[in-house]
Amino acid sequence: MSLDDAALRDAIARTAWFHSMELRPGIVTPGAKSEALLAAEANAILGPLDLAGRSVLDVGAWNGFFSFAAKQRGAARVLATDSFTWRHPAYRGRETLELARDELGLDVETRELDPTELDTAPIGSFDVTLFLGVFYHLIDPIRAIQALRGLTSSVLVIETHQDALWLRRPAMIFYPGAELDNDPTNWWGPNPALMAGLLRSAGFARVFYQDHPMAGPAGPYPLRRRGIYHAFADDGALSAAPAPPAWIDLAAPDALQGLLVRG
Repeated sequence: MSLDDAALRDAIARTAWFHSMELRPGIVTPGAKSEALLAAEANAILGPLDLAGRSVLDVGAWNGFFSFAAKQRGAARVLATDSFTWRHPAYRGRETLELARDELGLDVETRELDPTELDTAPIGSFDVTLFLGVFYHLIDPIRAIQALRGLTSSVLVIETHQDALWLRRPAMIFYPGAELDNDPTNWWGPNPALMAGLLRSAGFARVFYQDHPMAGPAGPYPLRRRGIYHAFADDGALSAAPAPPAWIDLAAPDALQGLLVRG
């Protein structure tokens, strides 16, 4: 049964939101991430990909914005998964996703799944896998990347916090306690060289990098402190969609050198 506007606003107000989404004209979820920020991220993450008829796995979906964006861009099947925010009584993430999904009228599947279970869960394979804002929350991100290669037939997209940006060699900073953003679930800050090496060692043929679209002086993130990686399973997966100008091929000579941030 459809909620009237007052009931929908009341349902929205009863839960915490990370994604700001307009569910009806004038009714927007009060997420920590603004509509403008999410739109910029969606364009950078999904815009270069042809999702028509594809299957998409969204790991760490939370309120579901990127699952919905993939479906709206033509994906035939979308599976949204999460665990921490869906189980946490303060976030009730699965409840928020299902409320938004039903209100938007989108066919998005859900499954509660911890990222540490990716290598054992019988969920099949997907053309596109989204791993957005998850990498640095994992005690063992290397195992997760290896599992994601087994689940991904075409392209894996990672959006992550970054650190050790002054180092040319692969490196990852460990944050004890709640050192990073006062959040005890933030463990790691990889640099682009680490991500390139890790993704290639997991079996991805080509890895492209781009800065977060709202990082830098005009945005909420310092330059290169968040980055986006498109990792392709093989060269054939790339041939149907030429790399956009903003993408940096991390196999190119001096590509990693050009991403160093001094000071």
